[in-house]
Amino acid sequence: MPVLRPGPARPRPLAVLLTALLAALSLSLPLTSARAASAPARGSAHMGMGVLAHDGQDGTPAPGYVTQTEGVDVAAYQGNVAWSTLWNSGVRWAYTKATEGTYYTNPYFAQQYNGSYNVGMIRGSYHFATPDTTSGATQAAYFVDHGGGWSRDGRTLPGALDIEWNPYGAACYGKTASQMVGWIADFVATYKARTGRYPVIYTATSWWTQCTGNYGGFAANDPLWIARYAADPGTLPAGWAFYTMWQYTSSGPTVGDHDKFNGALDRVQALALG
Repeated sequence: MPVLRPGPARPRPLAVLLTALLAALSLSLPLTSARAASAPARGSAHMGMGVLAHDGQDGTPAPGYVTQTEGVDVAAYQGNVAWSTLWNSGVRWAYTKATEGTYYTNPYFAQQYNGSYNVGMIRGSYHFATPDTTSGATQAAYFVDHGGGWSRDGRTLPGALDIEWNPYGAACYGKTASQMVGWIADFVATYKARTGRYPVIYTATSWWTQCTGNYGGFAANDPLWIARYAADPGTLPAGWAFYTMWQYTSSGPTVGDHDKFNGALDRVQALALG
C-alpha cells in the first residue's frame, strides 16, 4: 500500500508580506545608520570644509609670487593650538572661528584668539555663515557680540565672513543668487555699522559663481580671502582684481589650514589698523 506524504504547505499571503517587510528593514537599517553617522553636527563647520570635496586637491604655492606673509586659520576641531611652534615656524597672523549661525560659539576661542595674540601674531576672528537659519543682520550682530569685534590696536584684523558650501544640506542654502547677495549685503552692512569696518569675505570662486551668480559688488570695500588648494589662487570672483589672503592648503604642519597674506607684514598691520 503506498505511503501518502504531505505536500509542501502553501505560504500564507500575510506571512509572506511580513517576511518581505522584515527583510527590507534589515537591509535599510545599516544604510540609514551609516548616513546618520556621516552627517556633520551643527557647529562643526570650519573654513575650507567644502573646498577639498568640491574644488580640488591640496597644493603648495608655486614660487615666484611677491612677498607673502604666512598665516593660519583655526577652529574648535583643532583644540588647543601650539602657538609658539607656529610663531617659530614663521606664522605671523591667525584667524579663529568665533561663531556659526546664531547657535554656536567656539569653546576653544579664548585659547586660540588670545593665544595667537600673546605670542605676537596679528589676529582676527571669523563667522561661519548659515544663510538658511537666520538673516545676515542677525548673524552679524551675533558674531560681533561673541568675539567678532574689532579694535584699533594695530594687532586685530577685521572680522571675516566665511561663506561657502553648506555642510548640512544644499550647497547654496536653498537661496537664489539674488537672495544670497541680499543676505551677504545684510551681514556686511550690519558688521560695518557695529564695528566701523567692512568684513573680509572668505569664499571659493566656484561656490561664489554658483551661489551668487558671480556678483562683483562687494569688491570695492570687502577684502577677498580666496580658498583654493593649488599652486596658485586661480581665477578670482568677479570684481576683485587681487586677493588679500589665500587659503592654499588644509594639510600644513602643526595646524592644517595655512594661508598667505598678499604682501609683507607691514601690509597685514595696515589692514589691522584700517
